[in-house]
Order: sequence, then structure tokens, then C-alpha cells
Amino acid sequence: MKNTFIYIFCLSLLSLGSCSLETEPLTQQTDTNFYKTTEDAYSALVGCYDGMQVATGASGKGVPVASEIMSDDCFGGTGASDKYDWAAIDEFDISRAPAEVDLFNDNWKAYYKAIYRCNIFLSKMDQIDWEGDTVLRNTYESETKFIRAYLYFEMVRLWGNIPLLTVPSTDNIPQAAPEEVYKVIAQDLVFAADNLPSTAYTASPGGRITKWAAKSLLGRVYLYYTGYYGKTDLAGIVTKAQALVHLEDVISSSGHGLVDDFSTLWPAASVDKYAGESNKEFIFSIKYTYTSDYNGNTDGNHWMVMFGMREFSSYPYGRGWGVTVNSKLYDAYNANDTRRTATIIGIEEEDIEFDKINNQREYTGYYNKKYSPMVDKDGKDLPLVLGSQFWDISQFQDYVVLRYADVLLMAAELGSGSAQSYFDQVRQRAYKANFASLPVTQDNIMNERHLEFALEGVRYWDLLRQGIGKASSTIAETTTLLSGGVSGTKTISAAKIQETKGLQQIPNTQITLSGNVLKQNAGW
Repeated sequence: MKNTFIYIFCLSLLSLGSCSLETEPLTQQTDTNFYKTTEDAYSALVGCYDGMQVATGASGKGVPVASEIMSDDCFGGTGASDKYDWAAIDEFDISRAPAEVDLFNDNWKAYYKAIYRCNIFLSKMDQIDWEGDTVLRNTYESETKFIRAYLYFEMVRLWGNIPLLTVPSTDNIPQAAPEEVYKVIAQDLVFAADNLPSTAYTASPGGRITKWAAKSLLGRVYLYYTGYYGKTDLAGIVTKAQALVHLEDVISSSGHGLVDDFSTLWPAASVDKYAGESNKEFIFSIKYTYTSDYNGNTDGNHWMVMFGMREFSSYPYGRGWGVTVNSKLYDAYNANDTRRTATIIGIEEEDIEFDKINNQREYTGYYNKKYSPMVDKDGKDLPLVLGSQFWDISQFQDYVVLRYADVLLMAAELGSGSAQSYFDQVRQRAYKANFASLPVTQDNIMNERHLEFALEGVRYWDLLRQGIGKASSTIAETTTLLSGGVSGTKTISAAKIQETKGLQQIPNTQITLSGNVLKQNAGW
């Protein structure tokens, strides 16, 4: 009999209800005696959510951070005496840190562990007694397929060329063609969009994947795949017209909408006015809580600390490791655009007495406000206030993957008959009384996406889907920055971005373990 490790976790902020670990040792549970009841199915589903949470929040580099550093909006920054791994990612140049042969190895392992959980559960669907509840089965299957699709989408964007596993397997297989991966992503999301309940948004605590999340992610995947690969449809599964229908359905039927004040979407930008993690604009978020420790609890947001000001706190902003924001982003906002002060911490603009410049590499005077660690009025890190022992790995702000504003702008980009209205809604909130209409053009939409979703892990992929030429020319620059208090030249080469096709390093350890079945991406 094949023994299968069963992953059962309780996620305190994931609204799947309560659960508790059985006292029976896990080694006594196998793939034939566990996947039997709806309670077993529920535990397996929670394990899939947990796998996604760990892969995106607690392992490796933190793809939301890497996505910003690869874009034109952030520099690698970090400490003046730190190694240059983030610089290598920022500049698409391994010569900046030649010893870093495994930049994303922990990410790779965590993603495939999460994929394995999903594949195990999906393979056991027919083994479970659903007690005649086909709606429950379809819901659990849909949520699991969404998680698998989301994980594969993150992986295929980052690496381009990855092994594709849709059944539980430890086989050593070569990388699949990207179109094969995207076909599975599209099929999984279409299944979820068709089979999840059509329940409109309510203000109750979120956490579960919804029909609207699946439809929204389909729009994002369609735009990225067709843009980056120059295709007319999504791997033969979803046409442009179908992608737009899904987005229009979210707009007309989901109950989601824009919050009135953009700043209230972000805790550090609004403090007492924060709209909360389950507000009507958030369509899909990855949930975190403050319970991470070094004994196996990994429910915290481990990557957010990278965005904090280097070793410095100033209420409400908490300390961190100092990924810096490019001053060009601050300058890109009109003075009347309320999103600027909600998006970026300006050291001089906010009269912050930052005294750690000599500790900071690539200092710009700007940091990420949307995902800033926070302190209370006494300067105590909020995870510690809540009872955690570890402020750095127990950040607890959720990662917002999809917002309603994104759906509006994607629908406008895909040619909705209401494109002008959708476009204007996003801009009216940003400019309030100073709003002035602009025509809906591709350039205007992409510029609006830049300003709306800056520092949320979206910008880089929006550039890349416009073509490697557009992305490389936009990101490339030579500028002067302070590192350790000393002025120096920072260069990001368009040629390096083009050489790598905007993809990142396949971990060399994985190539070695595969016996060179896996192949390294160009430029690395």
C-alpha cells in the first residue's frame, strides 16, 4: 500500500470554519483510509490553501517583492552590507552575485509541494463519499483547481519553462512548453468559473475562493498569455470575447465594487480608516496571520518585511529590510492624484527623520506604503503587540491578488461597450473633485494601471505582456544612488532583460537533481 503524507492545517484567518488535528499519528493515515468522508475532504482542501499560503508568503524570495524589484518601480535596495542576490534579480544579471546559483530554489520547492497537495486531492475525488452533495464536491474541486491554476500561473510567469504535473508524481520530467501549462491553467479556471456558486459579495469575513475570483483571474491570464506570447486566444481554451464575458459578469453580478477612498485599502495609509481585509473591492486575497514562528508555524506574511524602511520605524510605518521605491514612480503621479500619498512613503515629504541612510543600499527617499510593516504609537511592531515573538516573519497583512478596479480596467482594455465608464470610475476615485476625463486608449489604460496598481506586484507583468522590447526599454536605466551613504552608479541594462526574455533563473540545484533533464533559462 502506498503511504501518502496527509497535510492538515488550521488557518486562523482562512474562513473555512474551525478544525483540529486528530490524535491518530499521521503515519497511520494512508491514501486509502483517509480520503473517505467530507470531513477528510475539508481537511485536504485546507491543506491546499495552506500550501498556496506557504508558497506565496513564507518560502524563498517572495514573488510579490521580486515582481516589484524586476519592474521599473523598485530597486533591490536592502542593507549596505548585504549580499547582492536582490541586485542580481533587479538587474537580470547573475554576475552581480555569481555565488547565488539558487535564487528561487525555496520558491520552487514550495510551489511544487503545493501543486502536489492539489494533485493528490483532485485524484481522490471519486474515492470520497460526498453523501450525494454534488454542489459540495464541485465547490471543493473548483477551489483546488483555482489554487493549482494560480500556482502554475505564478511559476510559468517567473520561469517560463517548468515541469507540468497534473497527477501526483515524483517523476523526473522535462519542462513543458508554456502553452501546455497555460492550457491547464485555463481549463482549471474555466471549471472553477462554471462550478463555483454564484453568491454575491457580502461583508462577512472572506478567505474562500469564489466564482468571481476565477473569472477575474481568467481575465488576467488571458491578457498576459496573449500579450507575452503574441497569441489571439488563451491556449485554445478562452477567446477574447469569452474573457470579456467573464469580466462583465463580475462587474454586473458579483456585488463587488470600488471603495470610496483609495487610501482605505491599505492599513498603513489609512490606520483608523482602514476598510478591512474583506472589503468589497478585494476579490481574491491570500490570507496571513501573526502566528509564524521557527517551530513550523508558517502562517505569516514573511516577505512584507522586505518593503519596510531599513531598520527604522516611524509611526505608523514599521522597520524592515529596505527595498526602495524608484523616485520616478513618485514623480509619475499628478499632484492631484490621491493615490500617490496612499502608495508611497516619502521620507522628506512626510518629514520623517530617517537616520539609517548609511545602513541602506540604493537609497531613494521612498518606500512602499501599501505593504509597509506597522508599529503602534509607542513604536512597537504590531505582530509583537498581538502576541507574536517574531516581528519579521509574523507580518499579517493579506496579499491582495485581485481588486475590482483591476476588473474594470481589464474589461475596458478588452473592448467593453462600457469601457469609458469603467475607465472613468477608477480615475474619478483617484482625482475626486479634480477629475477630468481622458479617452480610453491602450496607452491611457496602461498608464492608469501603473498608477492604480503600483507596488502591488502587477506592474512588471503588465510591462512584460506589452513585449520584451517595451519592458526592457522602460525598466532599463542608469542613475546615481546612495549606498551606505556613498554615491554610486546603478545600471539596469535593456540587453540583459532581453537576453533573459524577462524570465528568472531556474534553480541550479533543481537542474542538478534532475540529472540535467531541466534546462537553464537563457542569460542565467
